[in-house]
Amino acid sequence: MHSADETRRAVVGHPIEPEMRPGDVAPPGTPGTGQKLCPACTGSGELNGRPCAHCNGTGKVIEGVGGE
Repeated sequence: MHSADETRRAVVGHPIEPEMRPGDVAPPGTPGTGQKLCPACTGSGELNGRPCAHCNGTGKVIEGVGGE
C-alpha cells in the first residue's frame, strides 16, 4: 500500500522513488549496492530505547559493495 504522498505523485505522473534512510548511500535496488546491518544500532533498530535515526528503526542500511 502506498502513502498518500506516493499516490499523489503517481497520479500526477511523477515516478515513485524508493525510500532512503539517513544511513543509505543509494536507493534500494541500485546496482553495486546491498543491504547490511546498520552500523549505528548493529541491526537492532533501536538506540537507547528509541528507534535508530541512522536506519529509521529498520536495523538495515543500503551500502556499496565491492570496489575500492
